This record gives sequence, structure tokens and C-alpha cells, in this order.
Amino acid sequence: MASSKIAALCAAALVCVAVTVVYTCSWRHRLGRKNLGSTRSSRRRTGVLEAIGNTPLIKIHSLSEATGCQILGKAEFLNPGGSVKDRVALQIIEEALNSGRLRIGGIVTEGSAGSTAISLAMVASAYGCKCHVVIPDDAAIEKAQTLEALGATVDRVRPVSISHKDHFVNIARRKAELAESAYRAQLDGKNESEKDCRGGYFADQFENLANFRAHYQHTGPEIWAQTSGDLDAFIAAAGTGGTVAGISRFLKEKDKRIQCFLIDPPGSSLYNRVTRGVMYAHEEAEGKRLKNPFDTITEGIGINRLTENFKLALLDGAFRGTDREAVEMARFLVKKEGLFLGSSSAMNCVGAYRVAKQLGPGHTIVTILCDSGIRHLSKFYNVDYLARLNLTPTAEGLEFLGTKEPI
Repeated sequence: MASSKIAALCAAALVCVAVTVVYTCSWRHRLGRKNLGSTRSSRRRTGVLEAIGNTPLIKIHSLSEATGCQILGKAEFLNPGGSVKDRVALQIIEEALNSGRLRIGGIVTEGSAGSTAISLAMVASAYGCKCHVVIPDDAAIEKAQTLEALGATVDRVRPVSISHKDHFVNIARRKAELAESAYRAQLDGKNESEKDCRGGYFADQFENLANFRAHYQHTGPEIWAQTSGDLDAFIAAAGTGGTVAGISRFLKEKDKRIQCFLIDPPGSSLYNRVTRGVMYAHEEAEGKRLKNPFDTITEGIGINRLTENFKLALLDGAFRGTDREAVEMARFLVKKEGLFLGSSSAMNCVGAYRVAKQLGPGHTIVTILCDSGIRHLSKFYNVDYLARLNLTPTAEGLEFLGTKEPI
């Protein structure tokens, strides 16, 4: 009798363990990144930081119907800071804190057109750090206003070449160096006036490979899990290159048959880099270059240099996009989908359509919906601004992409 009771208890215990394992696996699957072998921070994430990532992958019905493919967008605008850059900011700051290069109370500096800066300001505040941002003065004004509302110090400077000492990135680097020097002087007893200085750290989103790791360790695995590995292509534009590099490398390591592409805006040299191996854009020809080398109204994408992040991308090809296509696509998606997207998201959707047309019906294509249109009201969604550039949207459907399909 005793042995039968022991056997019954053992059986019950085994059932409990099995239920616990199943529940835990199910919970981790729902969390997305928890079960994907990602490198986890040694710091416990709480509050707003826990909400970063694990964004939904949504079907864009109108583009899918027009192409006969399944076109999916990773809804990064649903991150708490409103963009895909939340992932990058979190990875950069966590790695810097864990390594000791950034200290609680220290200043995180960055040169950014807006979205990365906003994410850095949010994450820095959550970790008890400060944020000092330098942005080009032609970036949408609402980005600077958002940064100031988040408590960041903001300097707006004129756009110049990256080789110029007063490029916004170079200014941000110097500010971090000055803050770190003040901290070192304080430790040596040489600067009593800076008793509260905790040093500075330059985020360096263009060259810092934490940017790549954010997408290789998290975004890529999320896409793989959400599609169950059943996808044919991925496409996105590049600014720093971290998103397209991290995701393309992860997906190709999982399945080399997945094709990965770049969509490149006007004025950027990355299209030529991918297709011809040369960093050159026709806008760079003698007499054609404008004062701002990024000759596009899309913000945060397009570049004329090869970053350490972009070097890690595994790409099968590239497409060119135009400002008009981005503007028309944004309005089309608002009208047909209720999707209110920013300029880089709209360009990515142009790219997804192009890939779908190239591959033919029956394929699954994934792209990134980087941010919403709320940060682009003063430029990309401004009627007067677009009229001055002869970019007033006029399309009824997708005819701006050369399609004849009824929409």
C-alpha cells in the first residue's frame, strides 16, 4: 500500500514538473527573445525597459494583395520610445554600463538625426544617466522638442560633411571626451568644481557594434520565430547599417536561401556599394552635389560612407527608392491600412513591394516599420514643405510604382 502511495506521489510530481516545463516554454515563446539564445544583460531590466522589443509582425494587406505575396512589417513604432532605435539604445547603454565605460549618473552623448537620440534619452533616464544630443538643424523640429521634453540637452548644428570637425557626430564625441576628462581630473583631485561629474560616454551608433548586436541577438531571432522560419526575403534601408546587418546575418545563418536586400534613398552611396562594390552616388558628380550630402527628405537613412555596422551585412542585392515613392507610399498606407508611418518606414515598404515583384507571387517578404509619422509632421507630412519640393502626393493607388493593378 505504501509503495503504491509513493508511486502515485511520484507520478503526480512528474505531472507537475511536466506542466511547469510546458508552461515555462510557452511563456518564453510568447516573450520571443527569452528563448532564442540571446546574450542577456547582467543588469535587471525594469519598467519601460522591459517593454522594448518583441514587437508584432503585421501583414500589410494592400501590398500583399497587389503583389500576390505575403508582405509583413515588423511594427517597431510600438516600442515605448516609438522606434526601432529603442533596441539600439538599450544595447549600447547596457553594454557600456556592464563594461564600466559608462557610470550611473554619467552623460551619454550622441550625434543623431533624431530617433536614436530620443531612444538614448529614454533609456539613459531609466538607468539614472544623463543625455546630451547634437542634431542637424534641418531635422524635423518635433524631434528636438521631444528630446528636450525627455530631459536631454540638445544642440542643433548646421549639416556638414562627416570629415568636418563640426559635424554633429564629431561634436558629440568631443563632448563625451570633455566630460570624461573632467571625471578623471576630479578623481585625481585636480577639479574640485566638478564634484558631481560622473564622466561621459559617446554612444557612437554608426560604428559601435552594439548596434549590430541588438538586431542580431534580438530583432532577427524575433522575425525568425514569428515566421516559423518560413520567409523568402528581408529588405530595409540603412543609416548606421545596424538593422540591415544584424537581421540579414542572423537570417542567412539560419537559412542561406533567404534573400536579403537594401533599399537606398537619393544621395546615398550604399546602392552602388552593394551592386558594384564602389561607394559612389551620381549626386556626388562635379557640380551636382548639394550642401547636404543626404539629398533626400527621408530621415535617418542613406549614407556616403561605409560603417563598421554595415560591413557585417549579408546582402543579395539593392534597390533604389525615390522621395516621391516614399511620400506616395506613406499616404497610400494611411488610406488603405490606417498605418501612419515615418519616412524610412515608407521607403522600406517601397522596397518590400519591389522585392515582391522581383520574386513573383507566393513569397513571404519582411521589412521594418521603423517609426510612426508623428515625428515627421513638420516635413514629411507638411503640405507646404512638400509643395516647395514638388512632391505633393497625387496617386490614387500604386501607380507611382509603375503598377497597373486596381487598388
